[in-house]
Amino acid sequence: MFGKLFGRDAERPVADPHALPVPRRQRGGTYRLRALGDARVLALVEAADAGDWEAVKAALAPFDLGRDLEVLGEIVELDGVQDWIVRAVEEDKEQRATALLISGTRHIHWGWEARTAARASEVTREQWRVFHERLEIAEEQLLEAAELRPEWLAPWRQLLTSGRGMSLGSTVNETRRDAALRRDPLNLQVHLAWLSQLQPRWGGEPGQALAFAEDAFAVAPAGHRLGCVLPMAYIEEWVEAGRGDHLQTDGIRARLREAADHSILHPAYAWPLGWQHDFHIFAMALSLAGERHTVRRVFHALDGAYTDWPWTYFADPEKQFARHHRRA
Repeated sequence: MFGKLFGRDAERPVADPHALPVPRRQRGGTYRLRALGDARVLALVEAADAGDWEAVKAALAPFDLGRDLEVLGEIVELDGVQDWIVRAVEEDKEQRATALLISGTRHIHWGWEARTAARASEVTREQWRVFHERLEIAEEQLLEAAELRPEWLAPWRQLLTSGRGMSLGSTVNETRRDAALRRDPLNLQVHLAWLSQLQPRWGGEPGQALAFAEDAFAVAPAGHRLGCVLPMAYIEEWVEAGRGDHLQTDGIRARLREAADHSILHPAYAWPLGWQHDFHIFAMALSLAGERHTVRRVFHALDGAYTDWPWTYFADPEKQFARHHRRA
């Protein structure tokens, strides 16, 4: 019945030996996704949370941290990583590049925690000082990681964020973007980082980011997660407009349906580790646009699993997700 109602192309493959059991759901059937819903990632997160570098290295065995950006993201969001990773950077010569990558990326997150998500005019002088201090450490460590492991994508992706935060200018940031895309021309996270760079609040021109997203979407293969760049561009447009109904047009709804059918709802979609983040981008964009049909297929596939991003653009992200989940 559900296949007929929502479309079988929105259903995740049944067998996943590493899938974590769904925890107790909240009222409304939602729950917070942990460790990408993967037991291997959970083992890594728990090792990092305990500050056990040897256990972290063992848990990293199934992954390529230089490319598995979603896995890296799970580690560096943990408070306290910056305290114990310093010793690994200094003492573990064999895994120095990995330690530098984790430390540098954590310092970016840590820096933004100090800056907060406030508009630049609302950030205090002390917040700016701490922000830049932490980003300077990140820059130094990520550039060394990139030198030690020139095949890695991850340092260049993270340097796009630190470069934006430090206002290093278009020449530097374009060079970093190109370095990342040489390593993976269709990488979604790199495209999303550049999408942020092109926003007016970071010095871009109105409409520039959406045009970039359209160009990227035009070359995205059927079933490829790069298709998520278009709904994220619309979310960013909504943020910049500051108007709740900004996306509620027939043309935008049709474009979002087309993007979903071409990417996450296409039979060729590979359901990569972290697929929930792809679906949440579409869930939020379709919800903001007031779309009624495709959004049901997206929420059905998520089955109540909640991730903060990109709902953090709301003041009460989890409540907003639950509300739209109920409506769908």
